[in-house]
Amino acid sequence: MNDTDNTSKISTEDSDNTLLVGFDFGTSWTVVMTNRGHKERIRSVVGYPRDMIGVKLLGAPYLVGDDAFKKRSFVDLRAPLKDGVIREYVERDLEVARHLVSHVIESLSPRPDDEVCVIVGSPARATNTSKDLLAQIFQEVVDEVQVLSEPFLVAYGYDNLVNNLVIDIGAGTVDLCALKGAMPGQHSQVTVNKAGNFVDEQLEALITEVYPDVQMNTHVARAIKEQSGYVGDAPAQITADLRANGRPVSYDVTQMVGQACEMMIPGIIEGIDQLIQSCPPEDQAEMLLNILVAGGGSRIIGIDTYIQAALVDYYGDVNVKCVDDPVFAVAKGALKLATELPPRYWEKLGNVTDY
Repeated sequence: MNDTDNTSKISTEDSDNTLLVGFDFGTSWTVVMTNRGHKERIRSVVGYPRDMIGVKLLGAPYLVGDDAFKKRSFVDLRAPLKDGVIREYVERDLEVARHLVSHVIESLSPRPDDEVCVIVGSPARATNTSKDLLAQIFQEVVDEVQVLSEPFLVAYGYDNLVNNLVIDIGAGTVDLCALKGAMPGQHSQVTVNKAGNFVDEQLEALITEVYPDVQMNTHVARAIKEQSGYVGDAPAQITADLRANGRPVSYDVTQMVGQACEMMIPGIIEGIDQLIQSCPPEDQAEMLLNILVAGGGSRIIGIDTYIQAALVDYYGDVNVKCVDDPVFAVAKGALKLATELPPRYWEKLGNVTDY
């Protein structure tokens, strides 16, 4: 069998003791899928006790994910990523990332003789230093790791690799990628820092401006957005159950939700313009008909039609649609690639083109 045949799938003799993992390491959520059927979404947070009372209450040196988030009132809650990447010179962030990654890998219950191989998603324009740092953290607990662009992994999962444009709207970043039949390089990708967390902050500010007596934080704003976020025409009135001076109140937040969600659209449109203009003119029309929106932000009601309408007047025929499974789209593409390309070839994926 030649090398070309070898790349089509992992051989039977290797697959039994190879645990393949698609790992979407997000600012707010971490999502994993494995070749053994494990699927899970975990909050990207680690909670540490603030004092000796906290140590007693936790019964552990730290907690990860929902366990940590539920106890946020008495733990030091930390997220390892900011805008989708680990801050390079903040040792505490590195420690948090190590704790989260090791916890997630252990939760997959690898067997003692397993070779654990992971493909990890990262923001489209993450620096080589950021990706190397992320890879080093994984190398402490797995056997093989490759860090690749999140929108590219979405495209790979849907077999949309030629003349397609992917918009991955996460918490920390919006990542856009133009697929041209090769591994995307810097010229084919754009990262916008006004993403889900930015919307949460704007929504919190808008609500407190209109209702100054309301007790708000980004956790409350995020919950409202995730349940009722929309752009364009409001599908219905949005009433939020809040607290004002300690008492329960219900307020109409319809206008504020729409206004906050729409604040990230200009950056997305600018990114699309940049990528379309970077493509050969003969490919631009086809790419405009194949725009795919992924990530948690794709669940904002009306976002596909809103982006499409913003582009039609300038470009003419445009088609924008949302993925059918925004939670697992990156992890699904990462696992698909890991399954179709044996780990011994992964290092070649790092040799991207200038496209």
